[in-house]
Amino acid sequence: QVRLVMKAHSFIRENVPRVLSSVKDKSGTAHIPRISQYLYFLFAPTLIYRDNYPRNPTIRWGYVATKFAQVLGSLFYAYYIFVRLCIPQFRNSSQETFNLRGLVLCIFNSILPGVLILFLVFFAFLHCWLNAFAEMLRFADRMFYK
Repeated sequence: QVRLVMKAHSFIRENVPRVLSSVKDKSGTAHIPRISQYLYFLFAPTLIYRDNYPRNPTIRWGYVATKFAQVLGSLFYAYYIFVRLCIPQFRNSSQETFNLRGLVLCIFNSILPGVLILFLVFFAFLHCWLNAFAEMLRFADRMFYK
């Protein structure tokens, strides 16, 4: 939802001044973006609206399949981390009476799996998912991390 709000803000910020200046000049030729341009912007991995983006000539479907396979592999690895490292810690703590020592041990034993999950989320979504959609949309500007 935050991403969609940021995209809507960028779309409005880029287009409202153009429309207002054409109304002010009374030129009658206001450049209003087409629906297809807005839909492309919604799915493109960028937060800055432009009417046209650099495009690749072809789609590399092998690359797309590889990126989606990496997302799937990341999901399975995250499931493995939860099952082997997180769930046993909290299953044992739910059967014991509450004490501060047990809480601190659970927290410290969950730090490493939590960091691994954060790295997996970064890799799966920001690298694999966005690159797969960029390739399917033939989006050529792949400077996501800048």
